[in-house]
Amino acid sequence: MGTSHGKPLTSHPDEARFFLEPVNPLHRQYEALRAYFVEDLPSAEAARRFGYTPGAFRVLCHPFRHEENLQERFFREVRHGPQAAPARDPVRELVVALRKKNLSVYDIQRELHARGHTISINSLSVLLREEGFERLPCRGDEERPHSVKPEPAEIADVRRLDLTPRSFRTRVAGLFLFVPLMQHLDLGQVAEQAQLPGSKMVPPEQALRSLLALKLIGMERKSHVMNLVFDEGLALFAGLNVIPKRSYLADYSCSIGEQGIRRLMETWFEQVQTLGLSRSASLDLDFHSVPANSQHEPLEKHYVSRRSRSQKGVLVFLARDAEQRVMCYANAHIPKCEQADEILRFVEFWKQQTGAPPQELVFDSQLTTYANLARLDQQEVRFLTLRRRTRKLLAESYARPGSAWRRVTLRSLTRSYRTPRVYDERIALARYGKKPIRQLSILDLGHEAPTILLTNDMQATPATLITRYAQRMLIENGIAEAIHFFHIDALSSMVGLKVDFDFQLTLMASSLYRLFARRLPRNYHHATAKVLFESLLDVSGRVDIDETRILVTLDKRAHNPYLVDSGLADQPNAMPWLDNRALVIQFA
Repeated sequence: MGTSHGKPLTSHPDEARFFLEPVNPLHRQYEALRAYFVEDLPSAEAARRFGYTPGAFRVLCHPFRHEENLQERFFREVRHGPQAAPARDPVRELVVALRKKNLSVYDIQRELHARGHTISINSLSVLLREEGFERLPCRGDEERPHSVKPEPAEIADVRRLDLTPRSFRTRVAGLFLFVPLMQHLDLGQVAEQAQLPGSKMVPPEQALRSLLALKLIGMERKSHVMNLVFDEGLALFAGLNVIPKRSYLADYSCSIGEQGIRRLMETWFEQVQTLGLSRSASLDLDFHSVPANSQHEPLEKHYVSRRSRSQKGVLVFLARDAEQRVMCYANAHIPKCEQADEILRFVEFWKQQTGAPPQELVFDSQLTTYANLARLDQQEVRFLTLRRRTRKLLAESYARPGSAWRRVTLRSLTRSYRTPRVYDERIALARYGKKPIRQLSILDLGHEAPTILLTNDMQATPATLITRYAQRMLIENGIAEAIHFFHIDALSSMVGLKVDFDFQLTLMASSLYRLFARRLPRNYHHATAKVLFESLLDVSGRVDIDETRILVTLDKRAHNPYLVDSGLADQPNAMPWLDNRALVIQFA
């Protein structure tokens, strides 16, 4: 048997081990202090026995000597049975009486607050459960206590549209500046060709105008439309008596299937050219993951760069016109197994709409596979992409002598690294086929490791290719704009079709903002939609309706001279959806 201070432990070493080898940190402190203060064990010995350093044990002893309530530190009394509830007990009888009047916990909380009692909803719920009350069933309006309630707005109905002479104020007067931009575009024809759903109360054109108007003013969620249901200017732009409510807008997006969304994109792709937005020869491609917080929808996990993790979401393929700087294609709900082939489907879409494949595609290394690069080359589509850096590629780059590299000059005055070194070669890739592909290894470009580009363009100079790929970063700026102003990541529902439909509205709105920027001075040509809206279009005003025209007078703002110079208010514009009244815009 072991001993402590020369005394035998016990005849039951397992029971003694509980005291001599405590596992719980608080128990270990107690036994160490007891050995030092009661058993007179030297400080160094007590520290060694219970696993403390001598210094740490001295620090442990100091507060123990000066602590007053040692009982509460080591021994907490466990009380059984009902405990006192200072917040609930004083109002218990009153709460029971109020619940017997069929009042909800929120009604009860308001009544208690009026009588000087403060209690949380959670405490009220616990009290009612203790008293045996079940949850209150859903009540009708006549069963609820009288209180201040929101004023109900009219139901959206085009047949109730009032164009009688009158005047009113609106918070979204700047929205009418898009009417001259769309003078040569018939949204009714767009809705008809896309076969969008509608009704006698809200026809397809009015439904599309309502949703597009909310996207143009940067409305974050469809539920936020309730803040503007009494704005007559917004309803007038849509061609209705009032703007549709959130329930209608949410249901409407659910009623459009995948084919309807595809038809809408194809129709807009064709019609937007009538506004002067031509197509360019070069396109930037990228994927974007819309994160979903739903646990019930069967969504795959995708990498979300903003959160640096993989989570459930909807994967969206995006194409951006490099010259016009506008999104021109979007396709959502792409399965992971089809992710690499989406670029081929985009090429087919482009051929159907234009009669020829796109001339140049620029994308990153994870967008597709080497086999699909070969298919693009077979269709005579130029591509420019990154190659993933492996250890073997890096070793080959670092092993090349300095004389093998050629220094080039990039023609960009804003770049910090304008003279990188380039190694230009033709290589063979196993999954690309027998045809060689061009590879550019680039050093001194601002990165520690070399940048490796792959392309089937054998004629362009290295400087041209490097500069062109650097411009691909603008698609990420376009995605950031769609997130921050058009709120593509802040959707009220994560159903794939709803995400897809919201992206089509974003394509339409971004195109209109690019056209609007062109009418402004050059320093606004590449401004984001958020800057354009906040600086120029977020303006209130007065609307005057008479028998032949609708006069919109914009309030004074510092940037109104830019709107005057844009020419959008120079002449009246007919509005067929408003009984062919002429829109006249003027400035206060």
